Amino acid sequence: MNRIQLKKMLEQFFIEDIGNGDLSVQFLFSNTNGSGKLIAKEDGIFVGEAVISEGYQLLDSNVECTFFRKDGEVVQKGDVIASVQGKMEALLTGERVILNVIQRLSGIATLTNKAVQLLENSETKICDTRKTTPGLRMLEKYAVRLGGGYNHRYGLYDGVMIKDNHIEFCGGITNAVQTVRNHVGHMVKIEVETETREQVLEAVEAGADVIMFDNRSPKEILEFKKLVPPHIVTEASGGISLENLAQYGETGVDIISLGFLTHSARALDISFNVGNKNTN
Repeated sequence: MNRIQLKKMLEQFFIEDIGNGDLSVQFLFSNTNGSGKLIAKEDGIFVGEAVISEGYQLLDSNVECTFFRKDGEVVQKGDVIASVQGKMEALLTGERVILNVIQRLSGIATLTNKAVQLLENSETKICDTRKTTPGLRMLEKYAVRLGGGYNHRYGLYDGVMIKDNHIEFCGGITNAVQTVRNHVGHMVKIEVETETREQVLEAVEAGADVIMFDNRSPKEILEFKKLVPPHIVTEASGGISLENLAQYGETGVDIISLGFLTHSARALDISFNVGNKNTN
């Protein structure tokens, strides 16, 4: 995780929430020290060490954080994830932003881990998509990795994916792949989205690096995969849920990409409870 980028993100999150100042705490706590604990209220996978430490450092460099769980570790209901000590104004002002982010990331990691466990297939990778929360992609993809999943491309800049609208505009897969291949460097992979037997065959002939079977049933994918030589990576995407994930795993595709890992993950319930106060 890029700490510089994380700090910039957290700065914007705090600006949005704090504005000109926290009206609740600035009149209640005047130079008051205290402590707090972040506690898991349900089982899951924790993600957010850097969010907690960097977040509180931005508000008060004297806040001390002690972690009892590391990123990617299992937490159970009632576990103390971390404790913080410092000025109460900083502890409570940062509480909501920090909780919002770590609950979101822990929820994504927990859901990803559930998908990995349901798949029970070491030959097929569970991947995320670009269906992430704007502004949170770096963190959400980090959470996917800690849940046992893998990252698809990070954006439009680090991989080519030729989809139905590209194919329609270019007049076919062959022309689209050849045009892109003539311009991008040798390190850039080209993926083609396919929906029919004819498109799969054309993508193979055009020299695609990755062929996606889009919104196809497990039965269709089993048939389409026979048309793809081993050196081409195969991916299944669209219409896949936790309920039918195992069936897609049985098709033998290399990758199953799941948008719901990031766009529909439920936040893991984590609370922040303060301890006794003392005044300097």
